[in-house]
Amino acid sequence: MASTDISAPTVGFDLDMTLIDSRPGIHACWLELSERTGTYVDADLVVTRLGPPLEEEIAHWFTADRVAATADLYREIYPAYAITGTLAMPGAREAITAVQAAGGRAVVVTAKWEPNAKLHMEHLGMEPDAVVGNLWAEQKAEALREHGASVYVGDHVGDVRGARKAGALSVAVATGPCDARELATAGADVVLTDLTEFPGWLSAYEG
Repeated sequence: MASTDISAPTVGFDLDMTLIDSRPGIHACWLELSERTGTYVDADLVVTRLGPPLEEEIAHWFTADRVAATADLYREIYPAYAITGTLAMPGAREAITAVQAAGGRAVVVTAKWEPNAKLHMEHLGMEPDAVVGNLWAEQKAEALREHGASVYVGDHVGDVRGARKAGALSVAVATGPCDARELATAGADVVLTDLTEFPGWLSAYEG
């Protein structure tokens, strides 16, 4: 079960559209992928539905027999096209700092390929205590339990499901493809406008 020690909580954070606005970089990466493969991809549409595993998005544009190889190519070119164009979400650095200043640990748990997730953290100068990749929705409960997370923060209903399966408090931010109502309906315990509200919420939660 997740840790119940809220005096120094371990807090999990999703990555895309929670800690980082990866839309510009991912858009550029998909355009390059489209160019290299000769396959049309609507990159504008792709960046409106970030969250699920890469292979699910690739399956919208490529035949099933090409999904695995295309995913490998995407991950290969990702560092050159997606890292520098990605921005920190408002309040992201402060959210991580707030957890650590309270004596807790901040752990990134994301569906993104782990090496690329770590590149984002390094480029943006964020220093979580751990980064775990390649996990989506309920799968995220594995890492949340392993790290003893009592809270998981994310922007997608899949993040809510992961938190609930882990027995962690689900804190949702309405900064991704799912709006506040959808997040609440999915079972989020707390819905924030964005991460700028997180340090204040954490302080009250600790109290």
